Amino acid sequence: MNATGTTHAAPAVNTPVSTPRTRMTALARAELTLLGRNKGTLFAALFVPLVLPFSVKSAAKEMDLAGAGLTTGTLVLPAAIGFSLLFAVYSALVGVFVVRREELVLKRLRTGELRDVEILTGSATPALLSGLVQSLLLAAGCAVLLDLSAPSAVHLSVLGLLLGLVLCAALAGVTASFTRTGESAQVTPLPFMFVSMLGSGMFVPLELLPDRLAAVCELLPMTPVITLIRGGWTGDLTGGETLGAVVTAVAWTVLAVFAVRRWFRWEPRH
Repeated sequence: MNATGTTHAAPAVNTPVSTPRTRMTALARAELTLLGRNKGTLFAALFVPLVLPFSVKSAAKEMDLAGAGLTTGTLVLPAAIGFSLLFAVYSALVGVFVVRREELVLKRLRTGELRDVEILTGSATPALLSGLVQSLLLAAGCAVLLDLSAPSAVHLSVLGLLLGLVLCAALAGVTASFTRTGESAQVTPLPFMFVSMLGSGMFVPLELLPDRLAAVCELLPMTPVITLIRGGWTGDLTGGETLGAVVTAVAWTVLAVFAVRRWFRWEPRH
């Protein structure tokens, strides 16, 4: 108050406004730092998907790919992307969610401004970006090394990759819900990964399987992802087949998100 009795308001202090984007970006940056310190996770996420396609290429020599309308390139390239999604996204995120939960990180984050979806999205962002970049590099490398022509319907491959990223992140949350410790997080993802590699067209195309077995494998979560990615290169997917693959992938994603909302645990399992 001055001599005339007038009261002057204190100068306003400009404080940064917290938004979902800034909060998730900060969390993703912190998670990226932690991910870089975990050598085991980095090895499995970055190097294993680079090695497995060579196994598929060797196995392709024993298959009648021409009879199925495929080539070595259209078998190996979708498989390589599938391996990246499984190792760099799904398996890596199971470990991230479980370890952060057991270390009480998730519980502490929930006491702040972050919402549940922001916590999960921010924590998953580094793995999702890693899987995306790795998939693009693998696609470019396979196209060059295996002499593949440009994709006939690139939008299908892009759609399949994006659906695969979201689906694998959601399924990682489901698996983490039933995983007790960081050590068991190295084991619990294996059943889904093995089933996907063997039954979703990564090692053996569905066209070479018996009709009844192929019909069952078409319903597996990763099958529509591989189907769309491969169909983008071959260009032989009909409208009905494309719609069926998209519906199957979306249905699995919705179920996974529902399961995460229902059963995901934010505190250590005892």
